[in-house]
Amino acid sequence: MLTDAPGLAPVRLTEWTSCGGCAAKWGAGELRGLVAGLAGTADPALLVGLAPFDDAAVFRLTDDVALVSTIDFFPPPVDDPADFGAVAAANACSDVFAMGGRVRLAVNVAAFPERLPVAAIEAILAAAADTVAAAGGVVAGGHTIRSDEPLFGLAVQGTVHPDAVWTKGGARGGDALVLSKPLGTGIVLAGDDAADRALAIGWMRRLNRDAAEQLAAVDGGRGPHACTDVTGYGLLGHAWEMAERSEMTVRIESTTLPLHQGAGRAAAAGVRTGGDARNRAALAGFVAVDGEAAPALEALAYDPQTSGGLLAAVAPGDAARLADEGWWVIGEVLDGPPSVQLR
Repeated sequence: MLTDAPGLAPVRLTEWTSCGGCAAKWGAGELRGLVAGLAGTADPALLVGLAPFDDAAVFRLTDDVALVSTIDFFPPPVDDPADFGAVAAANACSDVFAMGGRVRLAVNVAAFPERLPVAAIEAILAAAADTVAAAGGVVAGGHTIRSDEPLFGLAVQGTVHPDAVWTKGGARGGDALVLSKPLGTGIVLAGDDAADRALAIGWMRRLNRDAAEQLAAVDGGRGPHACTDVTGYGLLGHAWEMAERSEMTVRIESTTLPLHQGAGRAAAAGVRTGGDARNRAALAGFVAVDGEAAPALEALAYDPQTSGGLLAAVAPGDAARLADEGWWVIGEVLDGPPSVQLR
């Protein structure tokens, strides 16, 4: 916790907002309808835009360089201001890494109550800048407005070779599904175990830079067949996007899912976030859950994640090598109609 001056009460950011993190996102169904109406005739240089949308936009600048552009911001899912800044920055940079890009530049997107202690805002901004620097970029400005609830994030710009862009499409039958971070941030943060929350926050602060560099080396340096990061729509929501774009069936083995400490216990006790119901509604008809899957594991597969891991489809041999580097193999890609199976 942080105080602005001696004698002031600690700042607990989650007390300033009604919801936090990627659980604050609009539901996938509503958002899909909204962006569909915005997708128009694209400039040929727009390699990835809204038709279909992906984790970030990609725009060709030269034959060898494309711009990767994304923005992400949300209310605080954590109490400590420095944690909030670091988590928000790691989450925003993750979209660039999920496209196979390198982070170059970021600007802050901020909305704070005027009565929020200045020291808390300074801690948020400083931690975000440090995280962007660790990602390989620099914070070069931003925009701040007044708001009754705190909101913070970043617009991040990266670069990638136009022929080396990763997308959610491209998964192949026989591929293995791999995941770089455990699941359960939403449920753990909503629970009442401080030690479990601290460990989960440590993972949320962790950049996906190393994971992206490991992915870039697979398939003889050509990278993954498909990639995304797991955030507000939960593992099942982002797996469905991969299945739909790849026109494949994705099967996830629930017993192989890596979980944050305490996540299974909290889920079994009935802890849920508001994003759980939205994610289930958005995926109705697209996800089939085997009756043998434990309800707690099902809930964790729907759980909205903040600054979650990279989810990728790679050849089985590459999956085995990634597992040696700390990844988890959680399922497979099958020839079949676009769908997700959790069993």
